[in-house]
Amino acid sequence: MSAFSEADEALVRRALTVARGALDSGDVPVGACVVDEGGVELAAACNAREATGDPTAHAELLALRAAAAKAGHWRLDGATLVVTVEPCTMCAGAIGLARVSRVVFGAWEPRTGAVGSLWDVLRDRRVLHRPEVVGGVLADECAALLGSFFAERRLD
Repeated sequence: MSAFSEADEALVRRALTVARGALDSGDVPVGACVVDEGGVELAAACNAREATGDPTAHAELLALRAAAAKAGHWRLDGATLVVTVEPCTMCAGAIGLARVSRVVFGAWEPRTGAVGSLWDVLRDRRVLHRPEVVGGVLADECAALLGSFFAERRLD
């Protein structure tokens, strides 16, 4: 894991803001954004599985799709994907396929995380594309948003 910077913290704060948008549709509040090499935001998205009825509508996938559309090509070389929680296996696979150069995430996900917790798909030496990974940025804030969401669901 690489160390994180103030710029990484600012990007995770942006992803946290985006994540709160998922609450409107009852989706798990996960947010993601993709920025280019210069730090310009290409796309941002929150989970939309409930809103769309699409089991693949994770924040990371939606942000990657929108960033590729904006860039005009599927290769996101030089881009950074920022997400509030450690990506799952599906999202880690998509990140690698999109050729993202860097991944920054907030909270660790010990049950489904595929970027260091349960698996480490992105840094497996057998895969061709291995982006830099920075984990645990504002982890407590990201985990608190998820924790409060699930705590409210348990009370209902």
